[in-house]
Amino acid sequence: MTDKEIQTNHVKILAGDLDIDAYLAAPTVDGTYPGIVVLQEVFGVNSHIRDVTERIAKLGYVAIAPALFQRLAPGFETGYTPEELEVGRKYAWEQTKASELLSDIQAAIAYLKALPQVKPNAIGCIGFCFGGHVAYLAATLPDIKATAAFYGAGIPTRTPGGGSPTLSRTSEISGTIYAFFGLEDGSIPTEHINQIEAELTKYHISHKIFRYHGAGHGFFCDRRASYNPEATANAWEQVKHLFETL
Repeated sequence: MTDKEIQTNHVKILAGDLDIDAYLAAPTVDGTYPGIVVLQEVFGVNSHIRDVTERIAKLGYVAIAPALFQRLAPGFETGYTPEELEVGRKYAWEQTKASELLSDIQAAIAYLKALPQVKPNAIGCIGFCFGGHVAYLAATLPDIKATAAFYGAGIPTRTPGGGSPTLSRTSEISGTIYAFFGLEDGSIPTEHINQIEAELTKYHISHKIFRYHGAGHGFFCDRRASYNPEATANAWEQVKHLFETL
């Protein structure tokens, strides 16, 4: 399938009295397309997340990546050194709140649904690292019909801002969720992957769990030392299959 020509823009999403920066990518050809919310790693809406947003748009979707740290650090974007990672982790796990993240994602959904080229009943999301955890949360929103969650750590043990772990909300998921994990990921024990799968099965949630031998945390990101092209290629094909259901 030939990639579609796209256009990109930096836009603002209104969430209550907060303007959220976001990166928008959409096909240039007239038509109506499903909408996809892209959820960042702890490094912000950086070049990798913008690239993923564009790749999704080239497949025939309107994709938007909201800045999940807007309240904490407007314009935050960083690299992958240990020091930069620690800054991003503090924002992600010490200062965000699940309720605010869900509200901001709902605002991004509303932005998409207001665009004339977006099919309002065909919304999905995809997230990586911290965004993979947040994607599992976002899957509980009624508008989200398909979710791709990549190596979201801590789903069985915590939630942003504290409280019951995100896994406890599994019964609220109404769409399909695909979750992707590297079996060499030191931040996600195999036990956690099994717990997630068991909970999704328990509540009869439409799902698939993908486990990649030899892949570590961040395997999908070609800017990171942990990039695994074989796992990435397979996972991307699965994502395409998932979003084709929208």
